[in-house]
Amino acid sequence: MSDIICVTSRKLCCEDFFTRLEKIAAAKPKAVILREHDLKRDEYIRTALKAADICSSYGVPLIPHSVFLPEENAPGYIHLKMEALRSMNGNTGKFSRIGVSCHSPEEAAEAEALGASYIIAGHIFATDCKRGLPPRGLDYLKAVCNAVSIPVYGIGGISPDNVQSVREQGAAGACVMSGLMKCEDPAAYLRSFERGTEK
Repeated sequence: MSDIICVTSRKLCCEDFFTRLEKIAAAKPKAVILREHDLKRDEYIRTALKAADICSSYGVPLIPHSVFLPEENAPGYIHLKMEALRSMNGNTGKFSRIGVSCHSPEEAAEAEALGASYIIAGHIFATDCKRGLPPRGLDYLKAVCNAVSIPVYGIGGISPDNVQSVREQGAAGACVMSGLMKCEDPAAYLRSFERGTEK
């Protein structure tokens, strides 16, 4: 099974978003996080429901990001910012899996105590998505991994060329956004992370 989580961005997509999502889902990443923060709630929900149908047809979890879907459509997964997890006051029972974006080892430990299932830690390497902001680096990632017992996934500038260094810090895997949105062949690109070299 892949240890790569796809994080979506329609604005970076090189083709119709749902066409691209189906190609990604067919390549079997560990999961797909539907980011798309610019969508209004109703539009996000419509997009999430269609995306969930596509992903489920390939057995890939679709994880909504920061939007609680209607109860009858909720997949049991959610990805949250730290402040949102805090606001739940431990009331996480309706979710079987909660991911949280953290920016320090202390936040990661707090997230685990509040019921997080996994942590996304970043940004690890320089990336256009965080242009002008210095990366936190591999030592930071290692510190986050050492602070918790739940899986940690690195994010930010991760490619087939550097993913092994992310794994070596104790991370369970990595999150990839722009590469999977822009590459010519998502299946081949995802496979290149298994080899640790990009073609």
